[in-house]
Amino acid sequence: MIDDNELDDLDHDEVEGEEDGRDDDEAADTEAMVMCPYCWASVEITLDPGSGNAQEYVEDCEVCCQPWQLNVHYDEDGRADVVVTALDEA
Repeated sequence: MIDDNELDDLDHDEVEGEEDGRDDDEAADTEAMVMCPYCWASVEITLDPGSGNAQEYVEDCEVCCQPWQLNVHYDEDGRADVVVTALDEA
């Protein structure tokens, strides 16, 4: 039977065994600056690292309202590579 001290030690070891003690989302990029392929405005967008390492979705430019195709890929360090193309070119 495990006593309370041994249980505390097991819980502590489990936390120490985690890679860096952070959730994957904590270290990952959550914002990026992109250039609109229509009006060439520089726009800051919000990223969602919790949606996976490879993402593809449509978002409208906040300046000219034209639709973009966004491709986001996260590397193992949580850095995002964001590629924006005009939706009609995708």
